[in-house]
Amino acid sequence: MSRRARLLPLLALAAGTSAAATLDVTVVDAAGAPLADAVVHATPASGPAEARGKPVAVIEQVDREFVPYVSVVQAGTAVAFPNRDAILHHVYSFSPAKPFEIKLYTGDSPTQIVFDKQGVVTLGCNIHDWMVAYVLVVGTPHFGRTDAKGVARIRDVPAGAFELRAWHPHQRAHAAPHTMAVEAAGTQRAAFVVDAAPRKPKYKPPLDRLKY
Repeated sequence: MSRRARLLPLLALAAGTSAAATLDVTVVDAAGAPLADAVVHATPASGPAEARGKPVAVIEQVDREFVPYVSVVQAGTAVAFPNRDAILHHVYSFSPAKPFEIKLYTGDSPTQIVFDKQGVVTLGCNIHDWMVAYVLVVGTPHFGRTDAKGVARIRDVPAGAFELRAWHPHQRAHAAPHTMAVEAAGTQRAAFVVDAAPRKPKYKPPLDRLKY
């Protein structure tokens, strides 16, 4: 048997084990309208998900708001908070999952914060009280956030049984999780209904009224 012939079965096996699926998950509110900024995450039914390389996540401060409003990271991920405004911000959280503060600064984030515990982290600015954002820290690398159409796309999900959950910072109740069998390749779809209160923007004073 030639070397090429011996290699073909091994290459086929490698291709089969590397195949992964994409999950397209739609989230709507109680009225059936698309729900943006919902987090969807898939956890293997067999146990904790494998750790992946975790690039630094970024939450910016732009026009006196946190961008994005909702973030999702795997536990152990470092997050940077660059301030793109010409005024100072003071980022903090009192949440049990990650209390921290980065005192008055502008420009690049003076430090990166490692979100090492699962849970919800609420962000604020100690100077501008209308600035609020949320980080959901999960124990899986398989997650996504819904866009304006209420759709989250989770790529590179390996075959197997998963528990799929949806979360929104303004939800009135927890949405029931779904159990689904993910196939080795292709796109699979799921849907959630999350009863969430509408986001109410807070008053943001004009720049000329701000001290910082």
